Amino acid sequence: MQERIKKEMKVSEFPGPEELELEKMPFEEYCRKVFDPKKTFEKPEALKGIRWLSCTMYIFTPHSAANLAELGAEVIKIEAPRMGDPMRHTSPFNEAYLYPLHDTRPMTGTGLGFAGANTNEYYITLDYHRPEAREIMYNLVRMSDGLTECYRPGTFHKWGISYKYLMEVNPRFIYVWGGGFGYGPKVFGGSYDILGQAQGGLASITGFHESFGGYPVKHSNWVIDWYSGTMITVGILAALHWRRKTGLGTMIEFSQVQMASLALGYGMPLYGRFGVVRQRWGNWDTQLCVHGIIMCGKSDYPDHPNPQMREEARYVMVSAFQDEDFAELCRVIGRPDLLQKYKTHKERVKAEAQVEIYRALEQWAADKTRTQVVEILTNAGLLAFPVLNDREVYESPHYRERGTLRWIEDPLFGDVLCQHGFSVGLLSETPRRVRWEWRPVGADNVKIYHELLGYPLKQIEEWYNKALI
Repeated sequence: MQERIKKEMKVSEFPGPEELELEKMPFEEYCRKVFDPKKTFEKPEALKGIRWLSCTMYIFTPHSAANLAELGAEVIKIEAPRMGDPMRHTSPFNEAYLYPLHDTRPMTGTGLGFAGANTNEYYITLDYHRPEAREIMYNLVRMSDGLTECYRPGTFHKWGISYKYLMEVNPRFIYVWGGGFGYGPKVFGGSYDILGQAQGGLASITGFHESFGGYPVKHSNWVIDWYSGTMITVGILAALHWRRKTGLGTMIEFSQVQMASLALGYGMPLYGRFGVVRQRWGNWDTQLCVHGIIMCGKSDYPDHPNPQMREEARYVMVSAFQDEDFAELCRVIGRPDLLQKYKTHKERVKAEAQVEIYRALEQWAADKTRTQVVEILTNAGLLAFPVLNDREVYESPHYRERGTLRWIEDPLFGDVLCQHGFSVGLLSETPRRVRWEWRPVGADNVKIYHELLGYPLKQIEEWYNKALI
């Protein structure tokens, strides 16, 4: 069989020296070779040739378009004249920002909260709601593959630029509406991350139970926004594939709150089958014990001037839910009585058992640092790892080698640290890449309106003076 295949192959199809070299490499070395971040810009882009319009604000809908841009699509972000995306005005706390926001506001910058959600995009301005903006939008749509917007339901329809109108302008057009609740009884209800976490049920299982002095909490970062943005991108890629087969566009309607419900995991089917409402369990796990986070008595950096380093660098993730691992854990901490009392996993996951077990672990760790606890448990063959902060992640050689964290030379802002770009995995042949973080409001008005659409410079200047763009 192999001989027949070889005879049918052309000479050009036989592996060359480089391919043969790769075949002989150990797996780790092979991965380093084919995913080398330094060679990212030498390789082609998967979505080159796709043009996308991003009529978005804040995080989750902008992120959906930025994913396309990092994969090679030409994404044009359309913002409100002069002010731009409201997310630009967060830093957080409007302290740390990069200049400039706009040529009319030279001493006002864009906050670091804007970072990551609009990479590689071109920035233009347009006041959608004005009638004279409609034909400009139509011309952009004629030359584009799709659009993402996040305005309240029906807003773009009122302005004559919804999917119903745009499909007449460009039948191949893909239209994404991303919002809070989607169509239904709360169709006019707006949303944002903490509201989505609360309304979707996710906050109900986050935080400690009242029995432990806790209450529902939101995730510290905008996790539902980032999660939702990535899921929208999946829908866009499916729509692009559908269009290749049919030649037709489609509309995608996306609910941010729905993603919070999806993150409930087994909680919803558990209620549907048995009527059981899942409880909050804090740093522990309702299904596994031991499988959670404990606090050590001493910090790894007791004299550090930064309070986050000095006070917070003392948490450890510990996992020992198998019977043999739990037995070893009890031996290490000198508590054989716990093993006798909770011999089976079924006994250990009960609330009373977890309270006692985790209290015993923290008592054992009360005179130890985080590093000491991890070392002792790891040497005993147990899974333990420190809870790292921003600085420690930054200094990790693992993330540097993979390119998860890397400095880029932004054309406007110089050195900028990125922790995105490879967030959905490494692609050996068509890797994602980050060319720039963001640009000032309206930075590419001339490039898009004049060079792409062909409007005269005098017309663009007139629009600018009227604050249409």
